[in-house]
Amino acid sequence: MGRSKGETERLIKQSQLYEDVTRRFFLRSGIAKGMKVLDVGSGAGDVALTLAEFVGPDGTVIGVDVNPDILKIAQARADAAGFSNIEFIAGDTRTLGLPDDFDAVVGRLVLMYMADPAETLRHLATHLRPGGIVAFQEVDFTPYTAAVHPDTPLANKLIEWGRTVFERSGAHLEMGMDLYKAFVEAGLPEPTLHFEAPMGGPEDWPGYEYLENSFRSLVPLLEAYGITTAEALDVDTLAERIQAEVAAAKRPIMLPPHITAYATLAS
Repeated sequence: MGRSKGETERLIKQSQLYEDVTRRFFLRSGIAKGMKVLDVGSGAGDVALTLAEFVGPDGTVIGVDVNPDILKIAQARADAAGFSNIEFIAGDTRTLGLPDDFDAVVGRLVLMYMADPAETLRHLATHLRPGGIVAFQEVDFTPYTAAVHPDTPLANKLIEWGRTVFERSGAHLEMGMDLYKAFVEAGLPEPTLHFEAPMGGPEDWPGYEYLENSFRSLVPLLEAYGITTAEALDVDTLAERIQAEVAAAKRPIMLPPHITAYATLAS
């Protein structure tokens, strides 16, 4: 979805909408005070910032991302929030010489872009101490079709276009449901799983703007793959049109569902 300023802002808005999902996930998975945690695919730093709260000043968060520019933003946000227990490293976790004493390795919307998610998990687990936690949160577009309804033609198109563009890009559309398979094939314990999807209907719900910005980032690919055009999408009015459809149909909007999975290694 690019590396523009707008896309970075979209990622931050996305984190705010899924923040409660992620916090419940970390609480269930056992992330706690004093832990040393590896955050894979840190992006603008939202997951790392939440982790820093969970582990407290006696804990440590190491955030890794292949994009050094976005990590500058992440570091600035961490500094502004007063966190001194976060370190960001630019690079690929598959090649970086990371230590093997982490208490947990986590990631959000990371495995869906990996060619071999199971192999990625297998490698990441080598950085954990005995009894360490593996915890990943991924999207799954398959259940999204449940939101399709005759009274919401615009939302129906957006769901279809969104699924298609990610499928054409090579991303794993069912990564959420495939988390169980990935954990097992990686030789990890069978994970505990949960399914959640943010929803909204009120006029001031921030999800409308988030969807508009998401499709703004996707316009180049939507056109490149011949899915739709910028003119047909009319992205600058998209949030307003989605909200109007919700008000008329009295049906809320569901954002892409996320599935969380965590497992604890043997001590």
